[in-house]
Amino acid sequence: MDVNTAAIAKDLAAETEAHRTHHVPTGIVLRYGIGQLGAQVFRDTPAVLLPLFMTTMLGVEAWLAGLVVLVPKLWLIVCDPLVGAWSDRAQHRRGRTPFLIGGAIATSLGFVALFTLTAMATPLLSALVTCALFFLAATAFSMFSVPYLAIAAALSSDPHQRTRVMVYRMIFATLGVLIGVGVAQPLIFALGGGMRGWTGMALVLGAICLVSMLVTAVGLAKVPLIRDEARPGSLLSQLGAIRGNRPFLVLLATTFVQNIGQAASYTAIGFFYLYAVKAVWLVPAFILGLTIAGILVQPLWLGISRRLGKERAYVLASLAWTAVTVSWFWARPADDLLVTLPMVGALGTQHVLVILRGILIGLFNGPFVVLAMSMLTDTIDYQRRQTGLANEGLFAGLFSAAEKLAFALGPVIAGLVMSAFGFVSSTGGAAAQSASAVQGIVLLYSLIPAGIQVLSLLLFTRYRLDKA
Repeated sequence: MDVNTAAIAKDLAAETEAHRTHHVPTGIVLRYGIGQLGAQVFRDTPAVLLPLFMTTMLGVEAWLAGLVVLVPKLWLIVCDPLVGAWSDRAQHRRGRTPFLIGGAIATSLGFVALFTLTAMATPLLSALVTCALFFLAATAFSMFSVPYLAIAAALSSDPHQRTRVMVYRMIFATLGVLIGVGVAQPLIFALGGGMRGWTGMALVLGAICLVSMLVTAVGLAKVPLIRDEARPGSLLSQLGAIRGNRPFLVLLATTFVQNIGQAASYTAIGFFYLYAVKAVWLVPAFILGLTIAGILVQPLWLGISRRLGKERAYVLASLAWTAVTVSWFWARPADDLLVTLPMVGALGTQHVLVILRGILIGLFNGPFVVLAMSMLTDTIDYQRRQTGLANEGLFAGLFSAAEKLAFALGPVIAGLVMSAFGFVSSTGGAAAQSASAVQGIVLLYSLIPAGIQVLSLLLFTRYRLDKA
């Protein structure tokens, strides 16, 4: 090793140690986290409302609506790792900022187009146009989301600091759920319903996506990150190194299976409140309870993860979430008056139970998602310590591709189940459904995602980061 190489290695070691011991400033954590608000809106709103939009406004059959979501995300299996590897190579010259800025702008425009440029002469043509626009929007989102996730692993070498970063990220993600799921559907009705309401919703949420994602892109442009000792090689060589990272592969399989159940459940949300509970107006209260509980509980779970370890805390939160999800099987429309609340209105027993479940889901859903993302950064840090090269972008790309594929398979499963149980599509608004169709919707929101969650935990028993 020559003098210059030794000096560079010494500087890198000193910088890494500084990141290991240095407390990441709250300002940086906030600037990082806020980007997830817009990202969550883009991820959740199409997942929840695009199938509903296609089946009730465009006349697209439920099974075809599921395929419309699936096809673009199949491309992301290839796109996300490519974007990750590309951003790894580019970061040594320009950083990841150009990816974040370009992705933020194109993603926001694509979101608006999905709900404003897809009404065509026939349902089949509408489905094809929606699929094409979603393909472009999903590709743009990959340009933002993959480098964005990669940055989290380079902010600190301290695993607890990375968990703290993910806690703040989850707080903004929860706010994104509140806006993208809880506010979006009532906003459509508040703006007059029909295509006018859908267009107004798309413009408002698209603007939120743009502002929040650009704040992160610009705000992190000059933040110092951990630098690797080596430069990334070819994509094949990077993939070969990742194959030896068993903790990452186990975590990848676990979250992939888990997200399939989550996605099927997400797809059924709009249908569940419309047909099973018959209280769409209750969605904001449900999401608000979930959001408040999810935000307030994050410091508690950060302490639990320090005390029990991330793995045990993850399993504990997952099992609790599963128990709450199973309870949705017994949800039904309210037939009594239990209490009247300001700004909410008259609530029956079933309405109160819905809000209570929302609070409980907020207590458990956010924590196991945060811990999964934090364990992802642990597996990346493990790679850096073993090889001197983290390949954060490629790790993030593979993880993101698996997540997006899962969230594409979820709507397909939902569409198949709904069609099998006799769901009837319509144009111009929601049509009446049979008892069998409603039962299929309830299963998609309860027993099916709960069973898939248990399966994912069986895979997680193979996770052994410390022994690795």
